[in-house]
Amino acid sequence: MSEPPAPRPRNVPVERLIERTIFASRWLLAPFYLGLLLGLAALLVKFVQRTATLLAGVLTISGNDVIVATLSLIDLSLMANLLLIVVFAGYESFVSRMDLEGHAVRLDWMGQIGFGDLKLRLMASIVAISAIHVLEEFMNVGHVSDRDLGWVVGIQLVFVVSGVLLAFMDRLMERGH
Repeated sequence: MSEPPAPRPRNVPVERLIERTIFASRWLLAPFYLGLLLGLAALLVKFVQRTATLLAGVLTISGNDVIVATLSLIDLSLMANLLLIVVFAGYESFVSRMDLEGHAVRLDWMGQIGFGDLKLRLMASIVAISAIHVLEEFMNVGHVSDRDLGWVVGIQLVFVVSGVLLAFMDRLMERGH
């Protein structure tokens, strides 16, 4: 019987430096999350602008136009929620835990959304946002060509099928573990 090969000697100081550098590189993600917060501020500006436009014309526009404008506000709200979920979950998953001891409120889901959950929430939000866009198109069906309406519905179906497949694959991955 032969003896197993002896472990290779490791260049420990160089290896530690590489590992620490790789681990510290997670902070390169922080500017991405700050940029997403700027996107959130831009969404707020658009939300306020659309709300002001809706309120200024509420007495002169049709009921369908009020519904479409309100759907647009819901769309912006869903997108803002999605941005916050990505920022919170991404930062806590990939950069650092948030130290919120001095704050009275900690959201229940913070620190509990993993990468798989984040993907599913992202896809669910995309499907909801897309569904609102489809509904807006149906509310303006007189001004939309059949071809454009077909594309909108087709894209919505692709998002729905993709979401279902993503959830199914995630479920299969959980069973495998």
